[in-house]
Amino acid sequence: CYQVCIFQMIMTNITTRNGFLLLGFSDDRKLQILYALLFLVLFLVALTGNFIIITTTTLDQHLQSPMYYFLKQLSLLDLSFISITVPQAIDNSLMDDNYVSYGQCILQVFFFTSLAWTEIAILTIMSYDRYTAICFPLHYEVIMDPRNCRWAVIAAWVRGGISGILYTAATFSIIFCRVKIIHQFFCDVPQLLKLSCSNDYLGVIGVAAFISVVALACFVSIALSYVHTFSTVLRIPSAEGICAHLKPTSDSPSAFDLMVSIFYTVIPPTLNLIIYSLRNEAMK
Repeated sequence: CYQVCIFQMIMTNITTRNGFLLLGFSDDRKLQILYALLFLVLFLVALTGNFIIITTTTLDQHLQSPMYYFLKQLSLLDLSFISITVPQAIDNSLMDDNYVSYGQCILQVFFFTSLAWTEIAILTIMSYDRYTAICFPLHYEVIMDPRNCRWAVIAAWVRGGISGILYTAATFSIIFCRVKIIHQFFCDVPQLLKLSCSNDYLGVIGVAAFISVVALACFVSIALSYVHTFSTVLRIPSAEGICAHLKPTSDSPSAFDLMVSIFYTVIPPTLNLIIYSLRNEAMK
């Protein structure tokens, strides 16, 4: 009887409200509150950490190099990325209302997709920055001058925005004829496609395939930059490497610091605040 009542309530919500019903992690009220508190803690940690990185790299004059400029952009992306889905998931769990309007779902898909593709582009730029710093140190300041860095970041954001528009438009051009229940805590596109009437979501697959090819090209570029970077570092004479540890500290990163920093581009962005606070002396 309890399950029947729950099902009737769900059907009533769907038929009387123009939107979607998100089926979260559990129907148990205590578990919902527990998940909400867990999400809140993770959100506050990510919010605080990324805000500290953004503030530090903006105000500290010693952190005005391209590496920290891109780090600031990555932290801004992480901050925006986690703010799209987590706050609403917390609110839905605490209020015991899993309803999301049609407009909210559109915005969520757009920003989620746009920021995801922008982050891939920023990670590619960061790998190229480390590749240039290690393989072409004499030309680094010319290649990665502030103007080029700004234009690269602008291009990344524009690319992400265009990808988000295309993907969102293709997703919501389909007709949702099934019961509008999404088995997720946010508007997940694969779950939305399951609500379509037939194969009218082929346009979404086409757009996703095109964007995925571009993303694959970015990952190939990152991998190639790693290969060239490691080969360059391994060719550094050992005596020169020993002397590097004996020289006075300077504002420019050492070969070891540069080699370590390239790993930042492959670590999940949500861990950026931990990585940069523990492994980077300048950030400390």
